[in-house]
Amino acid sequence: MAKRAKGPEIRTAQPLRTLAQRLLFALFLGSSIALMVLGRSDPEAFERARTQVTDAAAPILETLTRPVDALNNAVGEARNLAQLHQENARLRQEVARLQQWQAVARRLEVENIQMRDLLAFEREDVKRFVTGRVIGMGGTFVRSLVLNVGQTDGAQKGQAAVTGDGLIGRVAEVGQRSSRVLLITDLNSRVPVVIENSRARAILAGDNTAFPRLIYGAANSDLTPGQRVVTSGDAGAFPPGLPVGVISSADENGVRVQPYATDERPELVRLMDFGLEGVLQ
Repeated sequence: MAKRAKGPEIRTAQPLRTLAQRLLFALFLGSSIALMVLGRSDPEAFERARTQVTDAAAPILETLTRPVDALNNAVGEARNLAQLHQENARLRQEVARLQQWQAVARRLEVENIQMRDLLAFEREDVKRFVTGRVIGMGGTFVRSLVLNVGQTDGAQKGQAAVTGDGLIGRVAEVGQRSSRVLLITDLNSRVPVVIENSRARAILAGDNTAFPRLIYGAANSDLTPGQRVVTSGDAGAFPPGLPVGVISSADENGVRVQPYATDERPELVRLMDFGLEGVLQ
């Protein structure tokens, strides 16, 4: 029975809904005409009424516009953050590139200084020389350098290895494209030297420390810190007069020498051939 009653109710409600819509339309139309007539007849009253309506609607409009403004601000902030992120990434790349160039510039500056020092290290008795770059350390010997020059470049066993500061060692091994320099601080190194002012002769013996020892004759001589030590030329291993270092200490524990070439990992090393074969024999 309830299902059959729905049909008449729907047919009865439809005309009522249509009548209500027409009445609302007529009401709105009449209100609009009344407002137009009022605006024509009494403009001041119409202006006051419109102002009052605007004042009443202002808080509502303000409340409605706040989410829109907040959304606009959020969109603007998101756009700014995206731009800042891109700018930050670009600046990081720029900083990394500048740091690479800075490292290259520093390395070139060091090489330039060492090259000038090598050019200033001149000997009239040298027959020929070759300059090599240090590409490694250690290996067969405890304290040694590997250079990127070999027999094809003119490097030979026994040549004196120097930097701009002085003697650093001698060539102990030679390949076709590489050579190994035994440093004067190595345990196997023995260099005949002389104290420059007293002319006392001795042997500079390495012991794998930064300050090699003077052994034999000079140990009994009157030695004081600061005296210069140069090669003596004995045994035909090195020419006389190559700067080696200065005496750093002389006491009951022995005599120690601080080499002029304190950097045991220079960028550049010059191999000098003086035509001596004593070390080979």
